[in-house]
Amino acid sequence: MSQSSSYLHGHHPSVLRSHTWRTASNSCPYLIPHITPNARILDVGCGPGTITCDLGKLAPQGSVIGVDASADVLEGARKFVSEHGVQNVSFMTGDIYDLQFPDGSFDIVHVHQVLQHITDPVRGLRELRRVTKSGGIVACREVDYAATVWYPESPGLSEWQDLYERVAREQGGDPDIGRRLQAVAREAGFQRGDMTTSVGTWCFSTPEELDFWCGMWADRTLNSEFKKKVINGGHADEAELERLAACWTAFAKEEDGWLTMLHGQIICRV
Repeated sequence: MSQSSSYLHGHHPSVLRSHTWRTASNSCPYLIPHITPNARILDVGCGPGTITCDLGKLAPQGSVIGVDASADVLEGARKFVSEHGVQNVSFMTGDIYDLQFPDGSFDIVHVHQVLQHITDPVRGLRELRRVTKSGGIVACREVDYAATVWYPESPGLSEWQDLYERVAREQGGDPDIGRRLQAVAREAGFQRGDMTTSVGTWCFSTPEELDFWCGMWADRTLNSEFKKKVINGGHADEAELERLAACWTAFAKEEDGWLTMLHGQIICRV
């Protein structure tokens, strides 16, 4: 993300709890078949580095650089990689609009849940393309919040979904960009024949999964940067947010609870 961007969620522990849950297998399985042992990989918007660390393991003779706008979160990423004994991964602060690498530096450039948060995803994708080698790939995975579904019905979660969409768009993001990745890539200069699109999902249905995901969103709703943006934007007051957080907590206890988030995925060949 851009250093000047205001990240919707911030880096409260409730946010990092979900980010550190991410792995290559649950968050970029579509990319894994394209990784060669000696690949040079750039992971933009890497956050706490859990996916980045996995990419390093998948390219043991190669190298991986994780870039994020937050210096603080990168300290945790370095610690995570060190604790896992992965030595071919490094991190640096950076701006998706102005990456400090020469043209054609990487075999693979990867972003996960980044384009939805920036005001100009086409410009961001052009910069990712610039630093990718000819014959390399740019890989993007982005959520589509409007396509998030759950059972049983919960009016409270529907209210939360509408609130999230409004606040994200007010910040200049696109919470449903997952469905538009092909269009964004074409505008960024990729040819339709050079793209491979697919869909990925996260699904939460066991008591343990629901407790983790719903508890995380209840905490985010009340304690993360998201809360400040909701209140400062006049979208809801603290009492309303407490009610919506309680709806998340209640849904976690649903015996037949099931929630899935759909993600657009795209491989763009350079």
